[in-house]
Amino acid sequence: MRAHLVRVDAVIVQAVIAGALSFSHLHDLAAAAGQGGWKAWAYPVSVDLLLVAAWRRMRQTQTAGQAAGGPRLWFLVALAASLGANIATAGLLDLDHVPASLRVVVAGWPAVAFFGGTLLAHTPHDPDTSAVPVPPTTDTSTEPHPADADAPDTDALPAPALVTELVPEIAAAPAPAPAVALPPALVDRVRALADEHRSTTGRPADPDAVRARLGLPPSMTASVAAHL
Repeated sequence: MRAHLVRVDAVIVQAVIAGALSFSHLHDLAAAAGQGGWKAWAYPVSVDLLLVAAWRRMRQTQTAGQAAGGPRLWFLVALAASLGANIATAGLLDLDHVPASLRVVVAGWPAVAFFGGTLLAHTPHDPDTSAVPVPPTTDTSTEPHPADADAPDTDALPAPALVTELVPEIAAAPAPAPAVALPPALVDRVRALADEHRSTTGRPADPDAVRARLGLPPSMTASVAAHL
C-alpha cells in the first residue's frame, strides 16, 4: 500500500512540474506574439484543456471498439501546439522579434481550439453493445415434464372406434367349420383328380373345382383341401 502511494505521488509531482513548465512556455510565446494581459494566460489553459479532452475521448472510443481518428487528430494538434511552444522558447526563437507567421498561428488558435472542443463535446458516444454477452434462453416448451416422462403417449394409440373401422371383417367373420373326414375311396379319388389336373395344367388343383367334379356339397371344400 505504501509503495503504491509513493508511486502515485511521484506521478502526480511529475505531472505538476511538466504542466507548470508547459504552461509557462505557452504563456511566454503568446505574450511574445502580441497577446498580452489575461489573453496570454488563457492560451495555456486552452491548449491543455484540448489536449486532455481529446485524450479522454480517444480512450473512450477505443474502449468502446470504435474508430478514434477524430479524437486522435485533435490530440496531435494540441500536442503539437504545446510541444512547439516548448521548443520555441528554448532559445531557438527570438521572442523580441517573432515572425509574422507565428503571430498568425497564435492569433488563430482560439478558433481552432473552439472548433475542436465543440466536435469532441458533441460527437455521439455509443457504447459497443454487441460485445455484451447475451444469456442463453432455454426453451422449456419442448422438454417433457418429469411427471409425464413414463406416461404413455396417448396420441400414438389408435382409438377403439378406429380399430373397429380398420378391422370390421375380423370382428364379424365367423369361425371356420372343422373339416369332415372323407372315406378312403373318396380320398383316393380326390388325389387322382388333383394329380390329373397337375399333369395337364402344371398347376395345383383347386379344392373347390375338385369338390364340384366329385359332386360333393360346398361344405365339403375344406375336407377336399385337407387331402390335396
